[in-house]
Amino acid sequence: MISVNWSMKKIIIGVALMASIVNTEQWNNEINKLTDEEQYVIINKGTERPFTGALLENKESGVYSCKLCGTPLFNSSSKFNSHSGWPSFDDSIAGAVKEIPDSDGRRVEIVCAKCGGHLGHVFRGEGMTNKSTRHCVNSLSLNFEKQDTQKVEPFHTDTKYAYFAGGCFWGVEHLLQKIDGVKDVESGYMGGKTKNPTYREICDGGTGHIEAVKVTYDSSKVSYETLAKAFFEIHDPTQKGRQGPDIGSQYISAIFVDDEDEKETIEKLVAILKSKGYDVATKILPMSHFYEAEDYHQDYYVKHGKEPYCHAYVKRF
Repeated sequence: MISVNWSMKKIIIGVALMASIVNTEQWNNEINKLTDEEQYVIINKGTERPFTGALLENKESGVYSCKLCGTPLFNSSSKFNSHSGWPSFDDSIAGAVKEIPDSDGRRVEIVCAKCGGHLGHVFRGEGMTNKSTRHCVNSLSLNFEKQDTQKVEPFHTDTKYAYFAGGCFWGVEHLLQKIDGVKDVESGYMGGKTKNPTYREICDGGTGHIEAVKVTYDSSKVSYETLAKAFFEIHDPTQKGRQGPDIGSQYISAIFVDDEDEKETIEKLVAILKSKGYDVATKILPMSHFYEAEDYHQDYYVKHGKEPYCHAYVKRF
């Protein structure tokens, strides 16, 4: 078993806290979900063996994100074959990657700017692409999410994410997609205790996950508060342990917040609703890993030409 350096683990948690992560224990749990090999690379700043990484030969269109915190780091359009033995990118998503000169002064380490997880190193002046930059990254530091090119490019700094759970994710996804400024909504699972849960496992109730959606939006066109208001108006936030005919812990009302600003926004809206007599049951939860649901759950109502059976717009603000 690979030994994890506890001092490095504390540094990762500390960086996450400085980046306004909501809950220390949640981040400790996220680190513990990593395999020994992933902890060796991401926490202990190790390096996987060349030509062994699962993402080395990946040529699909999509986004490469931090395996620890889920932050998007690289677009597939910037990936190229450097013949070095590790995934290589000649650019990163603006503000997503932080550079830290090694103590020996010879190399420059790259880490996730949000959580501080180790990614690899950056090299310049090699002339391999027009940008003459090579982000040399460990596959073990990355997750890959397949998307079509239209969704991925261009990827700009106004792109942000919001995570809502309001019963069956089919309806929440369908209605939030209609908001101007929303680029994409995906159905998935959040808040549980196991990795890569399936729909069957979710329904059995043993994983602790909640059906949720990941909203990708353009913050220059729509605000987080506007999205949150819409969320409170397309489902019943007063219901406990259910949403309409769907009963079970996976159908509760919850919002996963990524920082204090989001938390304060939700608390403000909840206070407004309570002042109007709504007994709000919506839980405000710290950010956790989002697991995309199976393909047949995505765009469910569009595929079947139907409308939600347990979600409808009700003006509350």
